[in-house]
Amino acid sequence: MDKIKDAKRVVIKVGTSTLCYKTGNLNIRRVRKLIEVMSDLKNEGRDIIFVTSGAIGIGVGKAGLTARPKDIPTKQACAAIGQCELMNIYDREFSKFNHTVAQLLVTRDVVSNKIRHENAFNTLHRLLEMNVVPIINANDTVSIEQLDFDENDTLSAVAAQLCEADLLIMLTDVDGLYDKNPSEPDAKHIPLVTKLTDDMINSARQKGSELASGGMITKLEAASIAGENGIPSVIINGDDPENLYRLFDGTAKYTLFDLI
Repeated sequence: MDKIKDAKRVVIKVGTSTLCYKTGNLNIRRVRKLIEVMSDLKNEGRDIIFVTSGAIGIGVGKAGLTARPKDIPTKQACAAIGQCELMNIYDREFSKFNHTVAQLLVTRDVVSNKIRHENAFNTLHRLLEMNVVPIINANDTVSIEQLDFDENDTLSAVAAQLCEADLLIMLTDVDGLYDKNPSEPDAKHIPLVTKLTDDMINSARQKGSELASGGMITKLEAASIAGENGIPSVIINGDDPENLYRLFDGTAKYTLFDLI
């Protein structure tokens, strides 16, 4: 559709299940390819804003833990460990394609606090004017989980609103929205959503991966927030980063949320 093909300013959100193996360790090959594709899309003339999860998941692996911690202090410690690793890799890989990155760590009060909202808005727009790739993550080390972003899906919608994006893309481990659990043989893919229904919301209430904290329901919430701000959203499989090429070429399998 033209709304996808013609999108110039694009927010791309990637979740823990896409970034990491089940061990919690980074899927280096996939991350390198993802950054290569995003760099190429930027070379094509698009503004790329990258919203990344994975700090806690990667921190779990680096700390030698066997499962995602349940207590908040350990989660915050893992986020601090993992965030260093993430930005080190992102900076190194983007620089291979002559792109400069900037880190923005935010908390939910960027939505409710007028001054912080304005500061985030101004910073994002100035970075884009400087041809920099903003990399956004939740500030998990100072956040209280119950009050903050769920697996950064909500954060990606907030980022799309802040930078006045033309499109929000959420990369995950499925091809989009289905009418039931996609692992069931009779599950039907839904290519276009113009209105979120109770059936969609109920079927989306499934647990995410072991290292992720979100799931399909938080992606529907993000699509709803983006739609309220006039921004279409896409859910697409991120296992193969070249699906982003296929998305803009019109050959990918995905779900478009055109809730405007």
